[in-house]
Amino acid sequence: QVQLIESGGGLMQAGGSLRLSCVTSGLTFVHYHMGWFRLAPGKEREFVAAIERNGEDTYYADSVKGRFTISRDDNKNTVYLQMNSLKPEDTAVYSCAAAILPSTKSEHYNYWGQGTQVTVSS
Repeated sequence: QVQLIESGGGLMQAGGSLRLSCVTSGLTFVHYHMGWFRLAPGKEREFVAAIERNGEDTYYADSVKGRFTISRDDNKNTVYLQMNSLKPEDTAVYSCAAAILPSTKSEHYNYWGQGTQVTVSS
C-alpha cells in the first residue's frame, strides 16, 4: 500500500518560515519524481514545486520562486519543501505527490498525500 504522509504545516506570521516533509512508503522512491501542490479555499489546485528523480532538476511556480526550495532524501524516502518569506497568499493545504514522469501538472501524478495545512497571518 502506497502512502505519502505530510507534516510540518501550521500557523505562521508573514515573513516566517516553515519546512514541510513528506515521507513515502510502499513505492520505490528513487523511481519517482516528486511534487508539491497546494489548494486554497475557492481556488483550483496549484502547482508549487517539483524535483526530478536525479535530485538536481527542480521546477517552481513563479509565485514561490526564490522563496521556496524543494529537496529530497532518497535514503529516507522523503521530500521536503522549505518555505521562506511566507505571505498570507501562501495559505493553503499543501500536498505532496509522486509521478513516474516529470511534470508540473497534477493529472500526471500517480500518488498523493492527504495534505498539511499552512496558514500565514498578516
